[in-house]
Amino acid sequence: MEEKTNVMRLLDQKKIKYNSYCYVETGETNGQKVAEILGQDENRVFKTLVTVGKTKANYVFVIPVNKELDLKKAAKAVGEKSIEMLKAKDLLSLTGYIHGGCSPIGMKKFFKTTIHETAKEYETIFFSAGKVGYQVEVSPTDLAKIIRYDFANLISEQ
Repeated sequence: MEEKTNVMRLLDQKKIKYNSYCYVETGETNGQKVAEILGQDENRVFKTLVTVGKTKANYVFVIPVNKELDLKKAAKAVGEKSIEMLKAKDLLSLTGYIHGGCSPIGMKKFFKTTIHETAKEYETIFFSAGKVGYQVEVSPTDLAKIIRYDFANLISEQ
């Protein structure tokens, strides 16, 4: 029997359809390798990044695992002068999640969340189920039933 994470329990409570995936035995936290393990397109597998703005407010950005967050675009999307990545040591106390297991669903408190606009192109996207080794697949439309978020162009052009 596969372990249920808090994210899965929250999705169940809201009666939101999802698929869950477990790859805990691999110990993998690199998003691109996780996409490979799941046999999925890297553009459909998203990572959750937590940042802090110049105003000291925190923001969550969800972007494809094979892309880099453009801090200028991210700041503009949330109306900040500038933002920087939250230090890894502060992640657990702020969100309740550890690096590699951070999900936009079920953080200790809600932070303004922005998802990279390419998520709209997919019927479903994958992201962390809140624990290293677990992912959930949810439609962006259904995700809106559990968290509030906006779409924006957030990634660096390579």
